[in-house]
Amino acid sequence: MNGDKTFLGTGWGFPPSFDPSTRRAVLASHEEDVAQSLWILLSTTPGERTLQPTFGCGVKKLVFEPITESTLTEMRDLIRRAVLFFEPRVTLESVEFDLDRMMDGELGVRLVYRIRSTNSRANLVYPLYLFEGRQPAAFAPGG
Repeated sequence: MNGDKTFLGTGWGFPPSFDPSTRRAVLASHEEDVAQSLWILLSTTPGERTLQPTFGCGVKKLVFEPITESTLTEMRDLIRRAVLFFEPRVTLESVEFDLDRMMDGELGVRLVYRIRSTNSRANLVYPLYLFEGRQPAAFAPGG
């Protein structure tokens, strides 16, 4: 590989913001763009996007379900399908759950993935909040 990563893309950073010195939108490129795309995918419920009604993951519909092996399996399946259909730049290697903060109302979802064209491995940790009124933190690179 010659090190050219332009095929991974460049897009608006998430959350959208502007650089005060240049007055231009902050952009995300390459691996960062892929990670932010996955974050957006997990944060979106199918039906939220009018022009792309099937886009999203759908794990939020399970937030008030008891955390059983069956529920975790369903979550894992929803995540795998969403990544398969909406993020063609990666191969999802595993979806793991961190139950350590469950009593505090947070289920950690860890995606381990490989960027197909560069064969580089990465991971993303996404907090799924189980109590009403809490929102996922802003995207934080590195998981």
